[in-house]
Formats: sequence, structure tokens, C-alpha cells
Amino acid sequence: MGVSVVRIRVLVVDDHRIFAESLAAALAAEPDVDVAAAGSGPAALRCLERAAAEGRGYDVMLVDAELGVLTPAGGRRAVGPVPVSVPGAGNGPADGISLVAGVRAARPSVRTVVLAEKDDPRRAALALQAGACGWVAKDCSLQRLLAVVRGVLRDETHLPAALLTGVLRELLADRKHRSESERLVESLTPREREVLRCMVAGLGRKAVAERLFLSPHTVRTHMQNVLGKLGVHSTLAAVALARRAGVGPADPVAPRAPGLAGDVVERGSQPA
Repeated sequence: MGVSVVRIRVLVVDDHRIFAESLAAALAAEPDVDVAAAGSGPAALRCLERAAAEGRGYDVMLVDAELGVLTPAGGRRAVGPVPVSVPGAGNGPADGISLVAGVRAARPSVRTVVLAEKDDPRRAALALQAGACGWVAKDCSLQRLLAVVRGVLRDETHLPAALLTGVLRELLADRKHRSESERLVESLTPREREVLRCMVAGLGRKAVAERLFLSPHTVRTHMQNVLGKLGVHSTLAAVALARRAGVGPADPVAPRAPGLAGDVVERGSQPA
């Protein structure tokens, strides 16, 4: 009676088709690895959803760090810090690190490893914060990559030794910035924090006024006070600082049916 082999399901996500197909073919030669390839973030999300619906979800996702990061001419650009966000399933392009964050939120059982063309402590730190379990050079050996794939399934985190010091420095600096941001947010009054949450939600002055039952002039004053206390000069900067401090957007307001309690009724009006 043969011994059953526990198979590892791997999804390779890279918009360089030749690289993705070559890597997938190399991994597929392993007796315990099943592999598929996707050429974009939305395609990867669709693969994950389809596999989960069929009851055969992926175990590990290998993601190109520069996925979808292109110049207007269509070539690679110099890589710099990018904001980490959770992409909507199947909606629009997603860079590699944002894809990691999205998969972490939607499919936490899937381990992700970022494949990079060069070592970059800042982006490696962003990848770990987004939920990646490893950062590996694209030109590493197949045996090294397989060791990382099997290691992350044992809940290990893999980073090149040369990156450790830089990544730790980035993580400590981010923690310091987050603490400073939290301190600044704590200096706001409760009403100013409400206004800040509305700003994080993307509401304009008029919408904030309607939501908080304030005049637009009062809202403008509150917004100016928020910017001053946070030490920033724009709404965009205030929102970025708020997110670093863990401030979420204001909850959406459900529309009310006419005539319910809380509706404004003019004085002197008579029931029909």
C-alpha cells in the first residue's frame, strides 16, 4: 500500500510571463508540489477564490514585489515606498505588497512570500507589515526557494541575512512614527477626532457638516484646528497620519426612512 504524499499548492503571481511560467514549471517538477501561475493581482485573487470554492485552496503564494508597478511607457520604474492597502477582489491592478495585504485579509490561511529583484529594507519591512512570511531574491536557487516555501508552512519567517538589520531599523522607525502619530491624535478634542474620522472617510466639508449637524463654517474651523494640532498642511497628510495612528474612517450612515424618529419636522405642520 503506497504512502500518500501531502501536496503543497503554490500560486506564482508575476506579470513577467516567461519568468512566471519558468518558475511554475520548475516547481511543478517537485513530487509534492502543485503549482499555477497568475499574471496580475486581480487574476491571483480570482484564482484564490475559485480554488477555495472548489475546496482545494492554495497553501503558498509567491508574489512579484514589483507586480503592476510600471512607468507610463510600460517599463519597470525605480521602486520606492508605496502605501499598503487592501485591494478589492478583482477590481483594478494591485502592486505586489498591496496584494499581500489583500490576501492576508481575505485568505489568512495562505502564506505569502515576496520575490524581489533586489534587496530593499523599506519594501521588505512593508511586505512583512502587510502579512508576508518571507522575502526572497528572484535569482535564488530552486532549493532555497523550496526551503522557504516549506518553512513558511511551519510558520517560519524568512529574510536574507543581509536585510535583517535594515528591516529591523525600518520597523523600529515605523513604530516610533506610529507612536508620535498616536500622541498627536490624542491632543485632539472629541469633536476634532470625529471630524478627523470623517476626513479619513473622504467626506468633504459640506458632508461633514451634514453628518455632525454643524455649520460649514464650524467644520472649516475644526478642520483647520485638526491640521494645526497634527502639524500638517493638507487633508491628505492628516489622513496619512491618522491611518498611522490607527484612526479608522467614520462609520457609514444608514439612510433613514421619512417620518422616523429623528427626522426634522417643521413647526406648525399638521398631520395629514
